[in-house]
Amino acid sequence: MPEIAVAGALASAAATLARGSERHARGATADAGIESPGEEARALLASLLDVRRSWPMHHADEVLDPDVVDALLRAADKRARGAPIQYATGRAAFRHLTLAVDERVLIPRPETEVLVDLALERCEGGTAADIGTGSGCIALSLASEGKFARVIATDVSADAVSVARANADRVRGVLRAPVEFRVGSLVAPIAGERVTMVVSNPPYIATAEALALPALVRDWEPAIALYSANDGMAHITALGREAAAVLVAGGWLLLEVDARRAELAAETVRAGGWYDEVALHRDLTGRDRFVVARRAAAADATVPNVQAPARAQSGAR
Repeated sequence: MPEIAVAGALASAAATLARGSERHARGATADAGIESPGEEARALLASLLDVRRSWPMHHADEVLDPDVVDALLRAADKRARGAPIQYATGRAAFRHLTLAVDERVLIPRPETEVLVDLALERCEGGTAADIGTGSGCIALSLASEGKFARVIATDVSADAVSVARANADRVRGVLRAPVEFRVGSLVAPIAGERVTMVVSNPPYIATAEALALPALVRDWEPAIALYSANDGMAHITALGREAAAVLVAGGWLLLEVDARRAELAAETVRAGGWYDEVALHRDLTGRDRFVVARRAAAADATVPNVQAPARAQSGAR
């Protein structure tokens, strides 16, 4: 392939994106959501190069490596077929990390960065467990920014664990604590152990709500990571119970939940009697989004059986 400058590569990518929009307009493709092919092309290149979105505008004459041009055109084609930008490029930014993502895991969201903030504010050492790790964004952030002795990341999806493990290798240089990956449903992979913190962004969307989701989510992100039974509450109910079995007295449970059911989620966690502090915290838009609970130290707080059959059998974030 001859040498191609940024401007030429962007023009080719934008043309691919524009053709995708035209096909969509004729009803031949999924909802690509491409309103400005030029801006989308710059966003794709910035993601591939891991630079600011403004970088391509100021480096129009810079010659790109042929491999980068190939990757850009492949990403543009996938985006034109409706894929989210992160799946098109295979990369997603989360806090200070750049992680690999694909259709096996959810795309990390800014809201979940707040969940990590809440966890780091309560970091008291010991072991943190990230339940439903998906891409590993939570576990790797805790391991790189916190003062934990170790982090355990679990997921019912072996494919998701494979992605998370590869991301751990990718960011190994910034990790301050070892991260161990285990496959299994919810808290079962750490049954019998004691941890100081359980963090999770579990599935919390009711199946009946699927059609209301944006096509970029509904048609591309893994259903196993999105939907939960019992009107979206099954995983949260199970985690409130199962986390109590592995948390030390005074340990923390932190959950990301659906803002529409935040009060119900907090009440569900509180109802078991295993936590003596249960509070809601808001996300970046001011909505109640996170349940934070502290494991009760009372001797009469019965420890639940983590091996008891849970109604929630899957989930990966």
